[in-house]
Amino acid sequence: MNIKKALVTTLGTVAVVGAGIFATNETANADSNVTVKQGDSVWSLANKYDSSVSAIEKANSLSNSSLIYVGQTLNVPNSTQAVTTSSASVSTKSYNQTSQATTNNTQSSSTTASTGVSGSDASAKAWIANKESGGSYSATNGQYIGKYQLSSSYLNGDYSAANQEKVANSYVASRYGSWTAAQAFWQANGWY
Repeated sequence: MNIKKALVTTLGTVAVVGAGIFATNETANADSNVTVKQGDSVWSLANKYDSSVSAIEKANSLSNSSLIYVGQTLNVPNSTQAVTTSSASVSTKSYNQTSQATTNNTQSSSTTASTGVSGSDASAKAWIANKESGGSYSATNGQYIGKYQLSSSYLNGDYSAANQEKVANSYVASRYGSWTAAQAFWQANGWY
């Protein structure tokens, strides 16, 4: 009987601590409300506030992110909110670290296989994809299509995720030599 009571008390304490972690992290990161000024675009606001185009589209129910108006107020989600919430989720699951480590290793190896790059190049590639499209394979901006905002002429009408990955790797290899070099160019010029 005492073991049951101790177990219930311990589990209750863990639940309260876990809830406290989530509440603390959620309230620490507030979104920004931004009034659109002349020359602003969703893309420029995403870069300025370290967010993504897709996050702004979702937060404001924008069906066409190319169509915003001067004086319009937009909610710009802070990108650190998703990262912080994710780390809080892992913290509450620390009781099962072996399973979590196995899951993380499986996810990272499949990511490397599907994107065709690893290490710092994989990180640079993910960074560029986030800046260009918020990581969305279906993002469009005029003639630029997909996750890496490639010209439709490069994709030759095949907008599949596999073709976007293949063409992006080929484009970056021929133009910059590596994704890390492409990221450095993007940071200096605002495009790649």
